[in-house]
Amino acid sequence: MAVKPENSREKGTASGIPDFTALFANLKLPSFTDIEPMLRAHQRNIEALTSANRVALEGAQAYARRQMEIVQQGLAELTQSLQALSEPGTPQAKAARQVEMIKHAYEHTVANMKELGDLIQRSNNEAIQLLNQRFTEAMDDIKGMMSKSDQKAP
Repeated sequence: MAVKPENSREKGTASGIPDFTALFANLKLPSFTDIEPMLRAHQRNIEALTSANRVALEGAQAYARRQMEIVQQGLAELTQSLQALSEPGTPQAKAARQVEMIKHAYEHTVANMKELGDLIQRSNNEAIQLLNQRFTEAMDDIKGMMSKSDQKAP
């Protein structure tokens, strides 16, 4: 014999868990007799996700390529800097060259970081724009399906 909890608020359930079947039966949800528009909408959703992923991947590839170019350029500049430091000169002249090299390296690094950040940001913005556009279209699709089902309802 099942014992009913005394503090159960729901009638007709032995464990106090609401009867969701009855709750959903009382909801008046529209029925979709034509499944084709829904399938087409889901296909467009998948296409939008695929496009956004492709844009994001292309952005990541462009980022990696540019980062590799920056590393190669940095190594070439390092070699030139080491050669310049090995040239004869007074200690004051060498110190002045070192300061200039450090300043140049810092400015170059900041510019490269900004460039890489902008590259990723553009890629992400483009991907998000594709998804936002599809979301808006999907909401319009749903409204259209709902209005069609309302027109068919007796």
